[in-house]
Amino acid sequence: MSLAGLKVVEFAGLAPGPFAGLILADHGADVVRIDRPGVPSSDILCRGKRSLAVNSKTPSGRNLLRKLITQSDVLIDPFRPGVLERLGLGPKVFLGSEGKQGLNERLVYARIAGFPRTGPHKDMAGHDINYLALSGVLSLMPRTPDVPSFPLNLLADFAGGGASLANGILLAIIERTKSGRGQTVEADMVSGTRYLSSFPLLHKLSPSSQFFSGLNILGGGAPFYAVYACKDGKFMSVGCLEPQFFKVFIELFVQEVSGDRTMLDWSPQDIQANPLGWPKLKQYLKEGFLTKTREGWTKIFHGTDACAVPVLTPEEAALLDASKLPLPVPHPHLTRTPSKTPEIHANITPQMIPGQHNEEVLEELGTSAEEWRRLVNEGAISSKYTVKL
Repeated sequence: MSLAGLKVVEFAGLAPGPFAGLILADHGADVVRIDRPGVPSSDILCRGKRSLAVNSKTPSGRNLLRKLITQSDVLIDPFRPGVLERLGLGPKVFLGSEGKQGLNERLVYARIAGFPRTGPHKDMAGHDINYLALSGVLSLMPRTPDVPSFPLNLLADFAGGGASLANGILLAIIERTKSGRGQTVEADMVSGTRYLSSFPLLHKLSPSSQFFSGLNILGGGAPFYAVYACKDGKFMSVGCLEPQFFKVFIELFVQEVSGDRTMLDWSPQDIQANPLGWPKLKQYLKEGFLTKTREGWTKIFHGTDACAVPVLTPEEAALLDASKLPLPVPHPHLTRTPSKTPEIHANITPQMIPGQHNEEVLEELGTSAEEWRRLVNEGAISSKYTVKL
């Protein structure tokens, strides 16, 4: 696997940090998640990782973490600015500063925050929808019915956050092969979302663009780029932007609904390039799709260039996936160094118990029996998952 031998320390968090760690673990990295003893975890992005539960408020706990990080390649920091610095685990400790040598100058110190670390919101709490709002992208989303909608927590948390952080880590690792030195990778979800959204934001800045300014074709303004309800309450997606694809779509659609007396006494002809007729086209398509089930429309458009496919549920989508697995698998696929194939359990949303791998991780660190007892006695680790007392 591509990242076999890479040692990663991931401080427990939610969404973006764990997703970055998951990407690395799926490709062979040894990822150790740092949990707090006795604190349950709701993180389900733990596939292929191990857990070490450490109380960082104790001196021995901090020493243990310092030792682990010193022997690692990557650190994932999901906290607000200053948290790890106050624990004596900030970037300068490992990477060095002002001529002072660090403990691990090859370390890639990867930090993910919601708001930019140097901006006016840096000390505020927030979530995906807030980061999306400040990025300028939420304002471009289709409105339902009069306010912008938002795509779950995918854009800021996972695309602009976790995936961007993983990309930064890999870039730093590639650079390290040339310089032999690590560095700090700074990622935040507002900036990451803006970069991810370069296409719509650049179009928005262009007065002549019809994609996100003016007609806002991709943001819900065009009837030929939309979702429609069917007779059975399920949905079809339509995305025939190009004239040749719209021609295929509309000819098949009109052919199917023209004989239905409940339809409007009208059918669209050469209307794609005429925005003034779009409201009428929208109504025509809306009523037409309601005459058949989703399965019926799927059969009509399948195998054509109409750019019309069904809106599947997660369960239905899994059946079509090439992996034939019910859960998402690592992507993209590498032919020579493929990722791990996820194991399927009865519970497909597995959780890792904090401290579950204390014993094996501490053994790998060469922890002596005396150090082990000190860690337990000071409350740095729990004795629940260890017999080395």
